[in-house]
Amino acid sequence: MGSAAVEDLIEASSGVHFSGFHLENTDPNASELERSTSSATENVLQPFVIGVAGGAASGKTSVCDMIIEQLRDQRVVLVNQDSFYHNLTPEEFKKVHEYNFDHPDAFDTEQLLCIMEKLKHGQAVDIPRYDFKSYKNDIFPARRVNPSDVIILEGILIFHDPRVRDLMNMKIFVDTDADVRLARRIRRDTVEKGRDIGMVLDQYSKFVKPAFDDFILPTKKYADIIIPRGGDNHVAIDLIVQHIRTKLGQHDLCKIYPNLYVIQSTFQIRGMHTLIRDFQTTKHDFVFYSDRLIRLVVEHGLGHLPFTEKQVITPTGSVYTGVDFCKRLCGVSIIRSGESMENALRACCKGIKIGKILIHREGDNGQQLIYEKLPTDISDRHVLLLDPILGTGNSAVQAISLLIKKGVPESNIIFLNLISAPQGVHVVCKHFPRVKIVTSEIEIGLNDDYRVIPGMGEFGDRYFGTDDD
Repeated sequence: MGSAAVEDLIEASSGVHFSGFHLENTDPNASELERSTSSATENVLQPFVIGVAGGAASGKTSVCDMIIEQLRDQRVVLVNQDSFYHNLTPEEFKKVHEYNFDHPDAFDTEQLLCIMEKLKHGQAVDIPRYDFKSYKNDIFPARRVNPSDVIILEGILIFHDPRVRDLMNMKIFVDTDADVRLARRIRRDTVEKGRDIGMVLDQYSKFVKPAFDDFILPTKKYADIIIPRGGDNHVAIDLIVQHIRTKLGQHDLCKIYPNLYVIQSTFQIRGMHTLIRDFQTTKHDFVFYSDRLIRLVVEHGLGHLPFTEKQVITPTGSVYTGVDFCKRLCGVSIIRSGESMENALRACCKGIKIGKILIHREGDNGQQLIYEKLPTDISDRHVLLLDPILGTGNSAVQAISLLIKKGVPESNIIFLNLISAPQGVHVVCKHFPRVKIVTSEIEIGLNDDYRVIPGMGEFGDRYFGTDDD
């Protein structure tokens, strides 16, 4: 069968099979799919928001800097509550030494909420720069901030307003001894701001300490994590960063379906995705970077296979206790895009058997016809099912159903793909809760033509060089 004929059959098989995106929705009609597609488009992957609160000079900035440094392979943006001080009126400016900058009313919380809402929905924002000489936020140009994977909200009263707290995925309170905070404040205000020490102490006793006792310290109860000693507590910060990395590696769908695995994103992985999604990328580069990503997915998928403990003797005569690979294994590619993943599988598993499945729709009666060529002993093997794109899930359901009909236990099937639409994940996981899905990215959803978006086009055509261009 020629490539064009195969592609025609696969194209004809892309009829919709959808049982609703949300768990409670099971009506597989087109209007439900359209609503779910729209919902998926609106629900842009949410950033992980960290709130860092504590008294003035407690070490909040040091904690934020250390978190940002350790998360250097993620996009992180810092939003300071200090940027949202109200502009002082002429009357307030004349009596600035009597103005309490540590009171909740000193901040424009409404503007902060508006900025955060936009960032959480993937929009770039302009954050004001507050000038502590004129006490206005329109003296300097605003700071342009782009959407990020992680947003750190830092400020003395960042936990005070429940609406701001509700934005946070993690709340950290930096707890530092009052004497240490006062010593740091004296050093900072006298050396960096050139203020008189008497003025600093007067302001501390009149405003800073009462505000801490009345407004800041009571918010400590809202914290998920309390860090004693601030930036000096390296152990606490290391544990926090590990937790953040774990959460960043989890797509929301992974929390619903424990059999869905999304490999942890890095700038390398995101860079390769950027290249293969660009319609101007040449065929040579598309194949090269697709192969690299496919290899990562295959390696990750192999990690979910069962293993047995094994001891070996090293060249030094020492005993090394390791594991032995799963022996009974085969691959099955869904023709034709799935064939692009075969080389990576062969490179990882020498001499592996690979079967093939062709799925298409015939006529208008919706009857599914399946051509297969599978190993005769496939029922005794673990199966790696290969298809680079999981869209509606229709083809995947048919392929998995065939494997189960051939005697393969559902729990022995691992479905590998590069990108997955939420609708397809839902369909496969609802039908086969014991089948593992391993992918490198979850997409926004499907468009009106049931194509994956943002997607990467017709993968088979781009990989094998058979597109119309």
